Amino acid sequence: MTTKQPKRVRQFHGRVVSAKTLQTLVVEVARMTAHPKYHKIYATHQRFHVHDPLKKFHAGDEVEFVACRPISRTKRWRVVYPRA
Repeated sequence: MTTKQPKRVRQFHGRVVSAKTLQTLVVEVARMTAHPKYHKIYATHQRFHVHDPLKKFHAGDEVEFVACRPISRTKRWRVVYPRA
């Protein structure tokens, strides 16, 4: 008997770097990584284009976002709005 595992949704949180374009945020996710050979810890970052249809967030805000269907050529993420 096989039971299906629910598909894991990719979810990140980061800081909004730019909110200048219409309904799009540029969010930077920073993380600490260990070098595979020398084991030194160093900071890395990655930028994501995130869909924000309500235009609720501005530069400097912390946001949480998840993977979704492709919205444009570079946008494959959408904002998770906090529940009120």
